[in-house]
This record gives sequence, structure tokens and C-alpha cells, in this order.
Amino acid sequence: MYKTILVPIDVTEDALTDLVIPHVEAIQKLNNANVHFLAVTAPISNYLRYGGTILPGDFPDDEKQAEIILNELKEKVKRFSLPADKIHVTSSVGSVKDEILAIAEEINADIILIGSRHPSMSTYLLGSNAASVVRYAKTSVLVIR
Repeated sequence: MYKTILVPIDVTEDALTDLVIPHVEAIQKLNNANVHFLAVTAPISNYLRYGGTILPGDFPDDEKQAEIILNELKEKVKRFSLPADKIHVTSSVGSVKDEILAIAEEINADIILIGSRHPSMSTYLLGSNAASVVRYAKTSVLVIR
């Protein structure tokens, strides 16, 4: 049923990763599915847009930033008990929602498994990444809390 699973991981949120582990493992085992892990980080320009200041040399360019986040993601993926030949890991720089949806289409994902915190007033008003993915995804999405 689910041959290709997309699992977006926020490498700064260990609690969310812990939530999705048993679900990913169970669905993968049940379907012998390929699991694509994805980490997305916002571009440095977003940081600047919201009032951040950067001194020369403080932050890497987008390519280096994607490499750093990929290495962090590889460490997180080690916590999953999955067959090595079924694991695919990638990272990107951009809008979280847009990158998740683009990769889901690219790999023809059958389902997206995404962890989410309990809603709060700020996520209700501004929207969360999980809510945005649910709203715009062309495939099934399982939100894990």
C-alpha cells in the first residue's frame, strides 16, 4: 500500500523525531517501503528579513548550510531501525512546506509522515509546517503528535 514514505525531520526537534520513530518503523516493515528522510532549513535571507544581523563569515552559504543539515539528519536517522537499503536521506534550503511538497512529488510519495507539536495560539494564527503540508499535499499525510 505504501511503497514510498516521506519523513520530514526537524533536526532541532528531538521530541518530534522520537514521536515518528515507531510509526515510520511499523509502516515501513508492514509495506517493505522505501523511506525518504528530508531536512529543510530556511535560507539565510529569511533570517535577515526578520531583523537578524550577520557578521561576515558567520553563516555558511545555502549549499554549505544544506550539507550541515544533511549531516545532522544522518545522525538522527541512525535512531530508526530500518533496513539500510530502504533509507534515503536528503536536505534542502527553502520554505519547509514547499520543499516537502516538491520532494513528495519528485519521489512519488505514497504518504508523508510528519511530527507536530500540540497546536498553540501562534500555530493557529500563523499556521504550522504540518498544517501547511496537510493543506496542500497531493498525497496522504499522517500527522503524529
